Amino acid sequence: MEVKDNKITVICGHYGCGKTNLTLNLALRAAETGKKVTVVDMDIVNPYFRSSEYRELLEKRGIRLIAPVFAGTTLDTPTLPPDIASIFEEDRGTVLIDAGGDDAGVTALGGLHERLEAAGYDMLYVINRCRVLSQTPEEAAGLLKEIESASRLKACGIVNNSHLGVETTLETLLEALPFAEKTAELTGLPLLCSTAPDFSIEKGEPLPEGFFTIKRLVKFFWEEEH
Repeated sequence: MEVKDNKITVICGHYGCGKTNLTLNLALRAAETGKKVTVVDMDIVNPYFRSSEYRELLEKRGIRLIAPVFAGTTLDTPTLPPDIASIFEEDRGTVLIDAGGDDAGVTALGGLHERLEAAGYDMLYVINRCRVLSQTPEEAAGLLKEIESASRLKACGIVNNSHLGVETTLETLLEALPFAEKTAELTGLPLLCSTAPDFSIEKGEPLPEGFFTIKRLVKFFWEEEH
């Protein structure tokens, strides 16, 4: 899975679905091909799993990060960074927006919807059946309606990111496929792909059709390894 050149890609979904990890993986892949890449952290509600926590990783790869004004502090004021206007410039390159979770987290996008529509955008809806409140296709489809209403944007496709953290196996991934396919059916959106954590596939084991491998860059804050 690749993001488009000179395109703004919004990545949205439920809290804990893996938006940030997916954003980081897509940004790093794009940067490896020599693209000019910008990541916008718009998760101005949730204090955990923000893209701005990975500034050093991104900047080492030449990726620009635009983060909330109070990112990295104990404050959690929903204030958009002033330099966010730069993502609408013609020479913006590839832009990935890590949107906040649920309708509350994407409300800030609503104020940018006209500029996003004028510039051109794709919004990817990330689903994870292993997360509370989005464990059924009906719940996942209902959540997308709330996100689209709050953001005033429309999703163009679904990314199935169902996993169980370090306990994820190939069986975990395959068992989630019916959930993802039904969610796609209910929303009327294409299932673009499914993710496979790099450790979930045994060496030499073929990757199932429709999957692409991602690295687990974002870890839970209570884990010892960072």
